[in-house]
Amino acid sequence: MGRIKLTVAYDGTNYHGWQLQPGRATIEGELNKALSHLTGKQVCVTGASRTDAGVHALGNVAVFDTVSRIPAEKFSYALNQRLPADIVVQCSEKVPEDFHPRYCECQKIYEYTILNRKFPLPQYRNTAYFYYGKLDINHMRNACKAFIGEHDFAGFCSAGAQVQSTVRTIYSLEILEEKIQEANMVNTGRIITIRVKGNGFLYNMVRIIAGTLLEAGKGRINPDDMEEIIASCDRSRAGATAPARGLKLVQILY
Repeated sequence: MGRIKLTVAYDGTNYHGWQLQPGRATIEGELNKALSHLTGKQVCVTGASRTDAGVHALGNVAVFDTVSRIPAEKFSYALNQRLPADIVVQCSEKVPEDFHPRYCECQKIYEYTILNRKFPLPQYRNTAYFYYGKLDINHMRNACKAFIGEHDFAGFCSAGAQVQSTVRTIYSLEILEEKIQEANMVNTGRIITIRVKGNGFLYNMVRIIAGTLLEAGKGRINPDDMEEIIASCDRSRAGATAPARGLKLVQILY
């Protein structure tokens, strides 16, 4: 018996999230189906991050146990021939049998993408949140400072989360800006990326952080009040949960 680790990228637009759901298309379900077909045995993967419906990933992680003689590094090639085009295994490798993608110490990196211009662009319709109004990047960056470090993020968690603790550590939170410049484009604009790295995230935490930073950019939240908002643990004081389509899991570092 060997344990194989998969690094998986996917466009989550057409899926009801990662986690297996009867009668619904999910990332986990597609992986299970492809692996079971490949090995001839019933296979169930264990994922590192149970991303929500519409959320994307560049490097989510899953493991499975197998007695197959297929070399670990060859699973990626074989699976990519059987998976839908919007799910691609980037790497497959053998790991110790006690490796667990959720319980091993790690750092997760997420990005939230905002298309900020007068009109939407079709190529971003599934991968970015469109906002046409003015956003003050400096206000958003100033608001980021309060999040760094270990805090109780109960106010940045959606109802229904089943966790023992709402304390998490954020190592970095930054706002990146890229101008959109194309020949003959009438309406220019910019891509704003919120990039966050932490030791773990609560249910919808990154999307609520994004929604809160958007409120700071709109001038509706004073960046100087952010420490108090976090400390209050009051969900009503943070911003709205930003739409899923702008979120992607970039990388998990073990």
